[in-house]
Amino acid sequence: MNRSRRVLGLMCLSNMFFLVAAGTLPAQNPAEWTEPFPPYKVAGNIYYVGSKGLAAFLITTPQGHILINSNLQESVPQIQASVEKLGFHFSDVKILLISHAHFDHCAGSAKLKELTGARYMVMDADVPVVESGGKSDFQYGRSKNSWYPAAKVDRVLHDGDQVRLGDTVVVAHLTPGHTKGTTTWTMKVSEGGKNRDVVIVGSPNVNPGYRLIHNAAYLNIALDYERTFRVLNALPCDIFLGAHGSYYDMEAKFARLKPSATNPFVDPGGYKSYVADREQAFRAELKKQSAANH
Repeated sequence: MNRSRRVLGLMCLSNMFFLVAAGTLPAQNPAEWTEPFPPYKVAGNIYYVGSKGLAAFLITTPQGHILINSNLQESVPQIQASVEKLGFHFSDVKILLISHAHFDHCAGSAKLKELTGARYMVMDADVPVVESGGKSDFQYGRSKNSWYPAAKVDRVLHDGDQVRLGDTVVVAHLTPGHTKGTTTWTMKVSEGGKNRDVVIVGSPNVNPGYRLIHNAAYLNIALDYERTFRVLNALPCDIFLGAHGSYYDMEAKFARLKPSATNPFVDPGGYKSYVADREQAFRAELKKQSAANH
């Protein structure tokens, strides 16, 4: 994994959320969030239909499709164009899932539901946030710049629930902290003649401004991050994906994606490295905040 590229991506995201926390969100989102990116097959029945900076995944079945992440409101036409460029019908999206209830991953959900009739399935602890349009988020609920159109949830998910469509099964893993209902998705695909474990990381990041101790709005935030890293460290992973391409060095891997070559998205070592790096960052921030309160 190109660690410098990944860290740069994380720094960009961190800077963005620092501005949100400070109430000084710029008039425009980072350009890469809406910059088109070529849609492509990741592995098995998983396709990338997101932008350069915001990941969205289409999971196809003969009975219809599952979409993970609606992204920004303005992302919906781009996602639709990517789905159709791959030869699929946008109207065949039957289920909509998200990584977590921040506007850059779910602001387009209301519009996407309207266009496709997809059933919206969200982890229980994030349901109040998406149904309030971001207004009940523990960190950003008071920032109008992070609000988005509220969307009705059709199925409330719980840790370990399965989302089924045809023969495809996607499993929801509660990995909280970044939001109270951040969800990491897992599934299995056949790739290169082998069954592969896929992990789509929701987000283990501690955003600038997050209080890890004495947080009245999220009392168990540090314990929830601890839980997240236990879960992520325990998950078997062959194919490493995430809510932002920067998590898993998407651009560099895409550049190496060739029909006759080994699939670069098969990266168990990169997954372990990423989780270890994010856990180290969490523990350093927790230590820093703990020291400041003594």
